[in-house]
Amino acid sequence: MSVKQERILIFGAGVIGSMYAIKLIEAGFDVSLFARSNRFKSLRENGLQYKEKGTVRSIQVNVIDTLENDDVYDFIFVTVRYDRSESALLALKDNQSKHIVTMTNNSIGFSSWLNIVGDRLLPAFPGFGGQIKDGVLYARFMPKIIVATVFGEMNGVVTERIENLAKIFKRAKLPYVIKKDMQAYLITHSVADIALLSFLHSENKVIDKKTVRTRKTARQITVTLKTYLRAIQKAGVSIDPPMLRMALIFPNIFLDLFFMAWLRTKMVSDMMLPDFANSATNEIVQLKNDLMKFLSQHDIKSDMHVQ
Repeated sequence: MSVKQERILIFGAGVIGSMYAIKLIEAGFDVSLFARSNRFKSLRENGLQYKEKGTVRSIQVNVIDTLENDDVYDFIFVTVRYDRSESALLALKDNQSKHIVTMTNNSIGFSSWLNIVGDRLLPAFPGFGGQIKDGVLYARFMPKIIVATVFGEMNGVVTERIENLAKIFKRAKLPYVIKKDMQAYLITHSVADIALLSFLHSENKVIDKKTVRTRKTARQITVTLKTYLRAIQKAGVSIDPPMLRMALIFPNIFLDLFFMAWLRTKMVSDMMLPDFANSATNEIVQLKNDLMKFLSQHDIKSDMHVQ
């Protein structure tokens, strides 16, 4: 008796989308990858290239640059940055696929996304990092307890589609966590990203590595993080993951030392590369603007001019 092979479309061929494509293809799923422009051409000509154990490998993937409304998938994974999420959902609005998994930050809630795709929306957050250089994916892995993919229904119920998505991740040997309050998780994560990536731009100019590695930069992250965490708490958001609550308890000097060490890592050096820095800044600007809207809706006034 044959087992149904789920059709999965990954909408976005950057680091996140490419990584999920590799893992799902290796697990035997019917995967298509939506890409545009040079990325589409590169994937067509060279396959999906990635670095593994010092060697550049390639895996063939069905890549498309147009999507017909009747081209139906069991799940569509939207793997674009937050500042591009709305345009991606608008592109999927008339497609007849029933489950659209948004794997991106969100600092304001789901109402605007629901207005576009309705109850097909299934919020999630990806479990990978890395970068693409010259068409080659360099994935960044961290301990599974940190990088597990997070997903869940907006009402916290474990539905049939949540169970089916969990089965897909199990088969692909991808760690995952089902959350009951995805809005709280995504808003908390957005706050952390806003704080952690505040070093990328200072007065609209990318700052140099020497400046980034100073105690002043670390303190900027510490103060920004604490300010935003307190603000979302006042708005009734439960801080998740819970370990971030500890940031409100630890003295600033301890957090400063932690962030000073982090600012010296290769991860941060990679983040300062122009392509990443410019894209990340666009996302952070929109995340922050939308977070301000969210807080104002809850009549939260706080000193947000800490950057």
